[in-house]
Amino acid sequence: MARGGQQIVPRPKVWSSVSTTPWVSGADAQISRDRITAVVDAEGLPIQPAFDEARHAAVLVVLAPGERGFEVLLTRRSQELRHHKGEISFPGGRVDPGETATETALREAYEEVGLDPSLVTIVGELSHVNTVVSMSYIIPKVGLLDAPLPLSPQTMEADKVMWVPLSELTSMGTYHGELWGSPPTDRLLHFFELADETVWGATGRMLVDLLVRLYSPSV
Repeated sequence: MARGGQQIVPRPKVWSSVSTTPWVSGADAQISRDRITAVVDAEGLPIQPAFDEARHAAVLVVLAPGERGFEVLLTRRSQELRHHKGEISFPGGRVDPGETATETALREAYEEVGLDPSLVTIVGELSHVNTVVSMSYIIPKVGLLDAPLPLSPQTMEADKVMWVPLSELTSMGTYHGELWGSPPTDRLLHFFELADETVWGATGRMLVDLLVRLYSPSV
């Protein structure tokens, strides 16, 4: 397997690599259920989309203790989809009328990978994410399981389900940042090059938010 896989990233003509990791300490830090619960926003953040026409969505960031420490659930979007095909993401989707973000995240995880909502303990959320290309406003809900479950794609939306240890995300050589564009309008994107897969985009931003919270000594 080639590190980072075969995913094509649409980089602009002007970009540069950033090797410094946004989090402070490494994967040797002790992560526990209590630690995860302590660093997420338990009460929920204000709903503040950057665009009036933004489409509201929610994703489920599921963590479970495995053989190599806590692991996070990720999926790979199908090549049959019109947008973001082949990209790594969290289970999630659009918020239906009358739904809360938690209800959306749990419903989408059940529909996409068969995760029983009754097994998930929602402990809070991460920072909300605005995306320019899809005009989405994403609320990442954080949930805990007792152990990683054997899940599989249930619809055409995903073609792969992965449990990725946090220690793999924080290991040397996995992460790098990229500055796209020229100052003063350049922007930082986050990349995780796993075995045969690359995580970037909105999912990369949410993973960095999670890791910064977990591995910051000040939290």
